[in-house]
Amino acid sequence: MCGIAGLASHDRGHLDDAALAAMSRALAHRGPDDAGEARLDGCLLAARRLSIIDLDGGHQPLSGCDDRVTVVQNGEIYNHAELRAELVARGHDFGSHCDTEVLAHAYEEWGDEFLGRLRGMFALALWDRSGRRLLLARDRFGIKPLFYAAHGGRLAFASELTALAHAPGFSRDLDPDAVEAYLAFNSIPAPLSAYRAARKLPPGHLLDWREGRPRLVRYARPAPAAAGAVRGEGSAALEAEARERLRDSVRAHLVADVPVGVLLSGGIDSSALTALAAEASQAPVATFSIGFEERSFDELELARLVARRYGTDHHELVLRPDAAELLPVIAAAYDEPSGDSSALPTYLVCRLAAGHVKVVLSGEGGDELFGGYQTYVADRLAPVAGPVAGAVRPLVERLPSGTGRVPLDYKLKRFARAARLPPLERHHGFKEIFAPELRRELLGPQTRADPLHLYRARYEETLGAPPLARLQDVDLGLYLVDDLLVKTDRMSMAHSIEARVPFLDPVVSDLALALPSHHKVLGTSTKRLLRRAVAPLLPDAVARGPKRGFSIPAAAWLRGPLLPFAREVLSADRLRADGVFDPPAVARLLERHASGEQDLSRQLWGLMGFALWQRRATA
Repeated sequence: MCGIAGLASHDRGHLDDAALAAMSRALAHRGPDDAGEARLDGCLLAARRLSIIDLDGGHQPLSGCDDRVTVVQNGEIYNHAELRAELVARGHDFGSHCDTEVLAHAYEEWGDEFLGRLRGMFALALWDRSGRRLLLARDRFGIKPLFYAAHGGRLAFASELTALAHAPGFSRDLDPDAVEAYLAFNSIPAPLSAYRAARKLPPGHLLDWREGRPRLVRYARPAPAAAGAVRGEGSAALEAEARERLRDSVRAHLVADVPVGVLLSGGIDSSALTALAAEASQAPVATFSIGFEERSFDELELARLVARRYGTDHHELVLRPDAAELLPVIAAAYDEPSGDSSALPTYLVCRLAAGHVKVVLSGEGGDELFGGYQTYVADRLAPVAGPVAGAVRPLVERLPSGTGRVPLDYKLKRFARAARLPPLERHHGFKEIFAPELRRELLGPQTRADPLHLYRARYEETLGAPPLARLQDVDLGLYLVDDLLVKTDRMSMAHSIEARVPFLDPVVSDLALALPSHHKVLGTSTKRLLRRAVAPLLPDAVARGPKRGFSIPAAAWLRGPLLPFAREVLSADRLRADGVFDPPAVARLLERHASGEQDLSRQLWGLMGFALWQRRATA
């Protein structure tokens, strides 16, 4: 795991070494073990290294056989040993056992096609001096981040936006379309970034930069099988195959020259990873769990069941965290604003793990691939229950606001408001943060791009696939990438540990994307085939338990101990100075939540996240 950055110039003009050094320093937390730079003809490359594989021989940047190709990488290539053996057989000589060197030789041998051969998570930059070409690429699921800015025949890139902002001439003007999207989704979807001057490289894309011009090319697109091509075998065969595919992925993700642990929440995904990691490891696996004093949000007992069953080296914390103290720290760990409140427990569990291991396995991707969200239940029920929901909506809207994990009134209100919409708009409506009318209140009437166009574009690409699979694909390509994976990457990297996600391995995803819908969601049951596949490995309470999510009691906190902090962060004077959100509109939201009239904790958390990020970014 590393952080990478670079500058390139078409006209061989001056490239600012001091700017590159500043970009590299901004990424030091991503790679505290080593730092390297390369000055090439027309390109500067920098890397910060967290040493995981070939601890002594993996200094970056790395080159191929004749120094024609120089590469830096953030990530891990799990099939690097197989690729190296194939390349050696073709006459390539290696100077290390590092997976990054494999990338240079693979490009020499196969050109851009080498990207399709990689099994792993990565964001890479490769300079080909023979064609004065810079190649940027990101893995097919977008596990690792990469930002870039291209202007006037020059290009800058970095693993994090905070580092890219040190590039010469970089403008920190906010992108109004990104702010609009943030209010809708609680995160900023690719290719947008918080700044107008920068863009995210989308998952499964490469950027071909030569002669001063960038060209985006999609090289991989994980997609659901067409309705006529879904798997038709019996349940038992598919369950056994899913278990073996996940076992294969976990084995690959355990390969490291440093200790590896598991972030164990007590849910089915992380519990399955723990079980399979314990099976594949000779020594006890280290597991890490966070619990809360509020019992309805605490899953430690489930995590303990799994830890005891597999004799793990278990570490846990039970706490009532000081959110007012932690929120600015978490905002500083993000390079873009985020409204995901689960960043708080993720930050804490990564901090706990960092005292013991350098690599952790995490369960991201299981819900999107295997159908774990209650929104998928709502998607399936809506065509039947939509008319009834519309009829009773006036009564549902009058239900008092609860403060539990996901209160019943919250779910009923969301369902009643969105159930009669078209499928994509309905799916978004079940989890939308700020509706369009509220966004106008907060931002004013100026014309901005409809953020849902990114959802529509993704949705149109899967025409012909089963309806549920199309909605899962939207989540896989947007919510997972730009919210969950960003959160896991930044919170782990804040503590200089590498988070690996075995569910997002083609070995696993190829099966999941071909499953019929009834193996994912049926009635109110979710993740049906995965639950059955891993049931022999897990305590019954875990295998059969409902999805709970890695959440915090934000609604209660924002009516209690966190309310003074929220009033301070979202005060009219500070918001006027920020110049983004309308202070009276924010004040109305805050009072409606504080009074118990409505649960607006997700909205308020998002506004606080944005404000704290913006003030740090402009300090």
